[in-house]
Amino acid sequence: MSTILLAVGLVLVVEGLVFALAPSRLDEVLEMLRNMPSDTRRMLGLSALAAGVLLIWIARLIGG
Repeated sequence: MSTILLAVGLVLVVEGLVFALAPSRLDEVLEMLRNMPSDTRRMLGLSALAAGVLLIWIARLIGG
């Protein structure tokens, strides 16, 4: 349970930094996503998912 809380906390920190430090850039990124075909967005999401799983797996290996 503590690992899940840590993960959620880290996501919130990163998301908060984006909103706090570059709100106008975030608008541009959202506009780019709106203009992107849905298949491209799906592949982007699946790639991010795979990268996240890989990072979790590596962290678990290193952390023992």
